[in-house]
Amino acid sequence: MSRKRRSFDTEFKLQVVKMIKDQGLSVGQVCRDMSLGETAVRRWLAQFEAELQGQSGIGKPLTAEQQRIRALEAEVRRLREDNDILKKASAFFAREMK
Repeated sequence: MSRKRRSFDTEFKLQVVKMIKDQGLSVGQVCRDMSLGETAVRRWLAQFEAELQGQSGIGKPLTAEQQRIRALEAEVRRLREDNDILKKASAFFAREMK
């Protein structure tokens, strides 16, 4: 019998991490109380720690700051692609004008 994979939103993950960090509860205790897998919660903790140190971490960002950073990075990537397309188009039309 297989269990259905559950997904948790960022707010919930952050709440669980803060319970462990701020209230000093153990990972095992929080997992038992909330019926969560220890591996997932430890991954959330590692991601939170990485984000606090300025690294991007894996998965969806937990902190608002990292969410903003990822959104800005995506926008920069898109704008660079747009810029490359415009450069290629202007070079193409400049050749056509000659």
